[in-house]
Amino acid sequence: MKYEDWQIITVDKVASTNDTVRDYCCEKGQAIALRAIEQTSGRGRRGRVWHSLKGNLFLSLAFEYKPENIGKLVIVSALSLWQTIKNCAPTTNVKIKWPNDILVNNAKVSGMLLEKGEDDYIIIGIGVNIKQAPENKDILYPATSLANEGIVTSSEDFTPAFLQIFSHYFNILQRGEFAMLRKMWTANAKGIGKKIFVNQENIKKEGIFLGIDDDGCLLLNTANGKKKILVGDVFYIEKENDVF
Repeated sequence: MKYEDWQIITVDKVASTNDTVRDYCCEKGQAIALRAIEQTSGRGRRGRVWHSLKGNLFLSLAFEYKPENIGKLVIVSALSLWQTIKNCAPTTNVKIKWPNDILVNNAKVSGMLLEKGEDDYIIIGIGVNIKQAPENKDILYPATSLANEGIVTSSEDFTPAFLQIFSHYFNILQRGEFAMLRKMWTANAKGIGKKIFVNQENIKKEGIFLGIDDDGCLLLNTANGKKKILVGDVFYIEKENDVF
């Protein structure tokens, strides 16, 4: 996939870019990137609301991809988003929070939602707090915006920059070189080798964050041995008495 393969569409207002992009996938082999200036009903992982504030990035990608490799695609997507933000601010503390959130100075600036489209299409919804961040009292993890952290960009400029990087990393994945991507992801993830909590519905697991496996699953060394985690919310132990 090359950057030139993307059909980039900008729309004024949608309820959800993930829902809207489905209407554009009418031919095999298409790669659609749909950006909305305004989004009224964004959603995040596990049915959560995504606060779509004015000036932020609301973007959905749709392209053909085998669903059995979805974990690897999550890692590629996160790494691409990390790289795009890092390129905007090379000296800023930018880290990946498993599986695909990006933290700037230890606060969340982005979210990502992968969904199955029609036929062989996969849809990746991407939200980035470029200009504004929601109030922290109503959200799961402390949030910030790129603007709050002194990073100057816009959704118009961020979109092509991200697509260039995503296309590059996606091609590495398609060549069967996931080990390289896994190494890069691990080098830029927060909490590797440290104690974390992982919340899964009504279950909380605690252990040492070992990294990810070849399917993008989190590896946690617990008191009961090594566990492989497919889904969950990660929380870091910043202070000795932190409880989640």
